[in-house]
Amino acid sequence: MKLPRRFLCVITDEHRCPVELARMALDGGAAMLQLRRKQASGSELFAWAIRIQELCRQHDAIFVVNDRLDIAMAMHADGVHLGQDDIPAATARAMLGPDAIVGVSVSNVEEAGKALADGADYLGLGHIFPTVSKDKPNPPLGIPMIESVRKAVDLPIVAIGGIGADNACEVIGAGASGLAVISAVTSAPDPTAATRELVRRVWL
Repeated sequence: MKLPRRFLCVITDEHRCPVELARMALDGGAAMLQLRRKQASGSELFAWAIRIQELCRQHDAIFVVNDRLDIAMAMHADGVHLGQDDIPAATARAMLGPDAIVGVSVSNVEEAGKALADGADYLGLGHIFPTVSKDKPNPPLGIPMIESVRKAVDLPIVAIGGIGADNACEVIGAGASGLAVISAVTSAPDPTAATRELVRRVWL
């Protein structure tokens, strides 16, 4: 499965049921779902992954697993998203094969270049703005980093960190192909409506 030219990725949080969140986000038009649940067991992740992938298939959406290459391989996910401290992207590519989607979290041009060399399909660049979804010791990268990475590396950029309806257009305008969000959807009173509005702004 190939990445759309522009898209919204919704990432599960630590509180809502991942399957229910996936259902609401997909109903709102999300083109990618990422299962991320740091405190869950492998058996929990596998069970959720199976159900979420079924929903993604119904909506022609992409499903990736955060960090856990073993889970992604076991249930034949569309791909995996890796952090800087996870298994190298080159190893993941070798294990998953050429058709899988491999995303890599980066925070500067050097990391982006290495991800490209290792066979990544997209860059998860952040955090762009202040965010409440994760504890971040480093300051936000800001819009200029999107522009710098866009000029240096020819890979789709999925921006993450503090992104919502108020700044989504600015992020896309700077060169991002996609937006990855957590709290903008998971903390919304109506996650489906919040997703729908973000998707609309991705395409403005």
